[in-house]
Amino acid sequence: MNASVLLIADPPQGSSGLRASVQLLSRRPLAVCAVAFLAALALVSIAAPLFAPYNPEAQDLTRVLTGPTAHNLLGTDTLGRDVLSRLIYGGRRSLLSIVEGLVVVMAIGLPLGLVAGYVGGWADRVLSRLGEMVMAIPAIVLILVVLAAVPHNEDVAMFTFGVLGTPTVMRVVRAATLQVRKDLYIKAARVSGLTHLRIVTRHVLPRVMGPIIVQASLFSAYALLFETGIAYLGLTGNPEAPTWGGMIAEASTVIEQQSWLLFPPGILIALTILALGLLGNTVRDMAVLDEVAAKPRRTTTSSSTLTPVLIDHRDARPQPLIIVSDLEVVLRNRGGSIPLVDGVSFDILHGETVGLVGESGCGKSVTALALLRLLPNALETTRGRVVWGGRDVLSMPEGEFNDLRGSKFAYVSQDPQASLDPTFTVASQLIEAIRHHERVPRAAAKHRALELLRLVEFSEPQRVGSSRAHELSGGMAQRVAIALALSGHPDLLIADEPTTALDVTVQAEILALLRRLQAETRMSVLLITHNWGVVADICDRTLVMYAGQVVEESPVQTMFDVPLHPYTRGLLQSHPSLAVAHTHLKTIPGNVPSPGGWPDGCRFAPRCPHAIAKCRDEAIPLLMAQRDRATRCIRVNEILAEVEPA
Repeated sequence: MNASVLLIADPPQGSSGLRASVQLLSRRPLAVCAVAFLAALALVSIAAPLFAPYNPEAQDLTRVLTGPTAHNLLGTDTLGRDVLSRLIYGGRRSLLSIVEGLVVVMAIGLPLGLVAGYVGGWADRVLSRLGEMVMAIPAIVLILVVLAAVPHNEDVAMFTFGVLGTPTVMRVVRAATLQVRKDLYIKAARVSGLTHLRIVTRHVLPRVMGPIIVQASLFSAYALLFETGIAYLGLTGNPEAPTWGGMIAEASTVIEQQSWLLFPPGILIALTILALGLLGNTVRDMAVLDEVAAKPRRTTTSSSTLTPVLIDHRDARPQPLIIVSDLEVVLRNRGGSIPLVDGVSFDILHGETVGLVGESGCGKSVTALALLRLLPNALETTRGRVVWGGRDVLSMPEGEFNDLRGSKFAYVSQDPQASLDPTFTVASQLIEAIRHHERVPRAAAKHRALELLRLVEFSEPQRVGSSRAHELSGGMAQRVAIALALSGHPDLLIADEPTTALDVTVQAEILALLRRLQAETRMSVLLITHNWGVVADICDRTLVMYAGQVVEESPVQTMFDVPLHPYTRGLLQSHPSLAVAHTHLKTIPGNVPSPGGWPDGCRFAPRCPHAIAKCRDEAIPLLMAQRDRATRCIRVNEILAEVEPA
C-alpha cells in the first residue's frame, strides 16, 4: 500500500521545472543577459558598501567633471563626487521604488481583476466603472498634490503611483480571467464542490499568470521612469542623496561643459528598462510552458387505442431521487427575456438511468446546467423547482448548494480533456477533490485516488496518475473525468454526451464502465445524447426534448417499439441503425426554431406531416398516454392508427 501511495504522488516538479527553465533560457541569449544584468544590479545595489569605491557624498573640488579616469572609472560630477559610487547607491532607491509601486499595484489590481472576471455581473460592472473613474484622473496632477501635502516623501509618491496603475492591471487580469472562466475544467471544479476561493487560486490564477507577469514587467519599467522623473524634478527626500534621476538632472545643467556626465545614468536606466521587458517575456513563457505543451489533442407496447389525459401526479411510482418541476430558463438581454427552456418537468428514480435526447438547440445542456446552477451569466432560471431530499435546490444559498456539488450531483462533459486542468497531474486533481469532500489526510487521499483509477479500469493507475491531460487519449481522459466525478460518492451523475468525441470501440468501453459503476454504486444517471444506440444500451427511460420542451417521455423499449410523438418517430427513422428495413433513410425537414421564434401552438407543427389547424392555434400540454408514458401530441391515436410503428 505504501509503495502504491508513493507511486501516485505528484511527480517532482523541481527538477523538471528547472530543466525546462534552463532549456528555455539557453534558447534565448538576450534573456540570459537580462536575468544576469538585473541579478547583478540588485546584488550590487543591496551590497553597495562592498562594491562602491568611494563614499557617494564625499566631495573633491580639485577633481570636478573629470570624465573617466583610472582614479574615477566613470568620472566625477560638479562637486567632485564619484559617479560610479553614486550610481551604485542610487540603485537602492530606484529598485526600492519599483518594488513599492509593484507591490501596491498587484496587491490591489490583481484581486480586483480576478473578482471582476470570475464573479462577473454586478461586481464586474461596479469595479469596471470605478477603474474608469480612476483612469480619468490626471495622474501627474494628483501625484503633485500628494507631494505638496507630504513633501519629499518618495514612498508616498510610489504608493500613489501604484494606486493609479491599478485599473490597467485590473483590466488585463479581468480580460484573461473571463476567458479562463469559460473553460470546462472550471465548471468541472465547481461541480466537484470546490470553493470559489480555491478554484480561483489553484485553477484560474496559474492560467492568467502570463499576462500578469507581462503587465508587472511593464509597470516596473514605468515605475522606474516615474521615480527618475520625480527625482529629476527635485521632489525626492534628500537632494544630496544619490538617485539616478537626480544625476540626470545634474548632468542636464552642465551638458555643454561635460556631456559625459549624462551617459552613465542614462544608459543604466535604459538597460534596466530593457532588461525588465525581456525578463517579463521570459518568465511569462516559463509560466505557460506546461500550458502550451498541454494543449488538448482531439481524438477522433402495442398500438391499441390510447386515451390522453393531462398529467397531474405520479403517486404510483417510487419516491424519486430528484424531481424537476416546470423549469424555465431565459436569456436576459437588452431586448428583454428569451426563453430557452420552457416548463420542463421530469423525475429520476434511485439507481435509474434517464436519457435526454433531441437535436442541437433543443435545450438539453441548458437544462443540465440549470440543475447544477452553472448557467452562464446571461442565462437565468426564472421559474420551477428542483427538489432533492425534500428541498428546492434552486432556492438554496450558493454556499449550501456548493456542498452538494460533487457529493450529491456530479458532472461529466463531452470534452473530458478540456475539463481537466492542463497544468496539474491527474493524481493532484483527484487528490484535491477527494480531500475537499472527505476531509482526509493527503496520504489517504492518494490511496483513494489510486482506488478510483482502478475503479474506472486503468491497469496502470500509477502511470495515469502522474500524467497530464495532454498525455491521455480521449478514452483515458473520459475515464479520468468519470473518476473525478465519483470522488465525492455522488447520488446523481449528469453525463453530457460523454461518448461523442470517442471512436466506436472506446464508446462501448465507456458505456460498459458506466453500467458497471451504476450497478456497484447505485447512483442515478442523467445521460444527454444524440445517439439512439447509446440510449438503447444504457438507459431505462427516455425524455425527448424539442424547442425547450419535453415532447415525449417513455421507457426505452416501448419508445423504440411505438413512438408517441411525430418528432420522436422522425428521429428514430433518421437514425441509420434504427430506420425501417428496406426503406430509404428519412430525414426531418427544416430546423429547430431559434429561441424567441418558437411557434405559438405546437412547436414541431411547421415540420410535422400530421399537423392540423388546432396544432398551430393553441399550446399543447404534455399528456399522459399510459401510466408510464406521456406525449405532447393531440393526434397520437390517429397517428398510431395510420402509421406503421417504426
